[in-house]
Amino acid sequence: MASSASTSGTATNVMLAIFEKKTTQIDLYRPLRNYIAFNYSEREAQNLEDDLQTVKQLRSDLERQPDPSLTTRRDLLQNYYKALCLVETRFPISPDKDHINTITFVWQDAFKNKQKASQQNIHLEKAAVLFNLGAVYSQIGLSYDRATVDGRRLASHAFIASAGAFAFLRDNAATKASIGSSTTVDLSVECAGMLERLMLAQAQECVFENTIAKGSTPGVCAKISRQVGLYYEEALAACNVPPLNQHFDRAWISHMQLKAALFYAEACYRYGLELHEKEEIAEEIARLKSGISALSEAKKSTKGAAAQILDAISKLEANLNRNLERAVKENDRVYLMRVPSPSSLPPLPAFSMVKPLAMNEVLDASKEKMFASLVPDSSAKNLSRYTEMVDDIIRTQAEKLQQASELTRVRLKEMDLPESILALEGNFTLPTDLKEDVEAVQISGGPAGLEAELQQLRDLRRVNQEILIHIEELLQKEAREDAQFKSQFGARWTRPQSSTLTKNLQDRLNRFAANLKQAADSDARIERSVREHSALMSILDRRPIESALPTLARPIMSLDANEDAILGALKQSLRQLETLGAQRAGLEDMLKEMKRKDDILPKLMTSTGSYEDLFRKEISKYDHICEDIAQNIEAQEQLLLQIQAQNDEFAAIFNLEDYKASREKCYKQIQAAIAKFREIKDNINEGLKFYVTLQDAITNVKQQCSDFVMTRNIQCQEMIEDVHKQMAGLNFQDAKSTGTYNNSYPSVGHQAQRPVSQQQTDPRPQTPYYHPPEQPAMAGYAHPPPYSSTQQMPSPYVLPPQTGSPYAPSQAGSPYPPPQAGSPYPPPQAQQQPPANHDYGQPAYPGWRGPYYNSHAQQAGSHPRPPYTIPGQYRPPQQGGYYKQQ
Repeated sequence: MASSASTSGTATNVMLAIFEKKTTQIDLYRPLRNYIAFNYSEREAQNLEDDLQTVKQLRSDLERQPDPSLTTRRDLLQNYYKALCLVETRFPISPDKDHINTITFVWQDAFKNKQKASQQNIHLEKAAVLFNLGAVYSQIGLSYDRATVDGRRLASHAFIASAGAFAFLRDNAATKASIGSSTTVDLSVECAGMLERLMLAQAQECVFENTIAKGSTPGVCAKISRQVGLYYEEALAACNVPPLNQHFDRAWISHMQLKAALFYAEACYRYGLELHEKEEIAEEIARLKSGISALSEAKKSTKGAAAQILDAISKLEANLNRNLERAVKENDRVYLMRVPSPSSLPPLPAFSMVKPLAMNEVLDASKEKMFASLVPDSSAKNLSRYTEMVDDIIRTQAEKLQQASELTRVRLKEMDLPESILALEGNFTLPTDLKEDVEAVQISGGPAGLEAELQQLRDLRRVNQEILIHIEELLQKEAREDAQFKSQFGARWTRPQSSTLTKNLQDRLNRFAANLKQAADSDARIERSVREHSALMSILDRRPIESALPTLARPIMSLDANEDAILGALKQSLRQLETLGAQRAGLEDMLKEMKRKDDILPKLMTSTGSYEDLFRKEISKYDHICEDIAQNIEAQEQLLLQIQAQNDEFAAIFNLEDYKASREKCYKQIQAAIAKFREIKDNINEGLKFYVTLQDAITNVKQQCSDFVMTRNIQCQEMIEDVHKQMAGLNFQDAKSTGTYNNSYPSVGHQAQRPVSQQQTDPRPQTPYYHPPEQPAMAGYAHPPPYSSTQQMPSPYVLPPQTGSPYAPSQAGSPYPPPQAGSPYPPPQAQQQPPANHDYGQPAYPGWRGPYYNSHAQQAGSHPRPPYTIPGQYRPPQQGGYYKQQ
């Protein structure tokens, strides 16, 4: 026994903890392994080596001195008990020669260490582990600082768990352990019950102290205090009868006796305060006298009692006497009531705030996997038979339940229920697949958002056209300058004409212009289609879409005004049908849960009677659920017949046939609108892809033209210097021949190298204005190799539109001309990067700063993003790109 007082100095808060039982060292590993190897196989023993080592380690940890951490010790005991439950069902431990007869468990009595018990069965081991678990929980409760509210609450929980462990010992293991030839008193049913009441008393005592701390009313405090006393009285009564009356030290008896009297007197004191407020002075006097008498009687036997308890009794006795004196004076002077005899008073009211913790779940070993593969042959065969019988029952009943649910669903669908009732109440619903399609359309912007996407097409087309114009202006400007110098210098101006070098570039620009013209025609057809079908698609902009559905109205005229009665009866029947459906689901869950918990293996392994009798007894547990299922199905059949008759009457009054026809017509209209929207949306997306791809190609050509113009300018300056020198009649030893310009000028499409002096002094930014991001070639748009002056490229797009389509498809119905193999812009993996010393930093069109121009300075080596991104189908409006909320 260990005791502790609260650090707050509260004299009453002295409680008891129980020391663990001690045991001797034994070897579980070798006997269990030999049994597996002999009765199963050596291979099975090897497979279960980890489980055997786990059991060995748990027993070894149990034999050592208690761990400094009480929670670690608690977990060890719980885990070892679960392991013992699994060992019990698979290893017969007994003196029998065919069993494991080399293991003897030895345990000392917790209260009298000289007394020991030794048994060759696992029941003693399990009982002792449960006892120690309750003892450790009591020590955990004593370890908390009960000077605080949280400390008292945690201590109360620990004592409740300790009471649960002792109650579990009493109900499940104490009797079996007492049957053995050698037993100890501490594992008896009587001792386990006494310890349970003692732990409950201490848990209730913690609750009482928290109740006082919260300032509860005297009446509440009196009830809780009285229950503390009752628990102590029950524990004391168990200690005063055999076999416990000679087993505990006098200090234990004195402690429980004084605590019982103390809390009885405390209850009298608190109850007296409540009586005084009610001016029931006579009963108050009697209660106070009863409390004083109980304390006086308890003080006669104080041997071994803690000084704190005696001090608490003295203080309480002083309070009782003071209140008694006051009450007697008031009664003599004012009330003059007759004081009843204490023996004639009814018992003080009591209220329990605690109960033992249910340890079934804490100690449940059904989820443990240890030795899961180890099942005796006879038990395995019988377990298989039983499992098949249970599975057949569950399968049959589950099929009945599923058939009943499916029948209900089909019958209600045939009667258009409950949709017709919901329609009458304004709760319209679309079929799930149709509603999902409408939601997808609305998320993508719906018909109202098509105009913004059409504007994207216009903007992209304009940007491409402006880039083409800018390229043309660059080439024309260079050609004009070249012609001026040719006119000025005549025969001395010997470099090739611009028109000769830019013929291929001009051809490509002409093809791009033709593609843009054809794309503009496709854009016009799309816009025309949007205008023509706007009325059809407008239904998709209705939010919610259910508002577009026809309504089911009440009849304009009623002969007997019984519509509400018919509707109410039908709705009531549907609610009853729904209740039956919920019951069926619950019954099926009950079947599955019952099977999950149906662990017959331990009974099979220990049964000595007929297996058939055991099977019949166990399977009978499922009979009541099967009867409930049969009653549920029968009730449903009757209810469906009733609903059919009520629905026929409902349909006739509310003219459901006309409503269904108009509803189907609306469904078809919505489907047609969705189909047309998707068609237009796909065409617009195809156009966006076309323009973005074309812009990449045009931008590539623009870079080549910029290279060409820049190189021609450099050579122009050099040639002017040479011509001036010749005209001055100077002799230049190292002058370049006129053929140099013809031979050194690169073909359009190749990168020209700028002189070193130009690289060093050119102050303009060196980052290219636009370089198309590398991306895989899209279907229908093949990216050709880089253009060179020695290679003539075919047209990059197919121009002729297909007849019978509002677009100009060339492949797969596309309204736009896709690039073919051999188009003038290189694929991403083959594109040539311009040298870092070339000046491509100027904007695409000088002086223009439109909404697509990236005005932010680019870092060296970075590439600005294209002005458009290709949206996916039905892209949500909150995403980037052009799909912004309009």
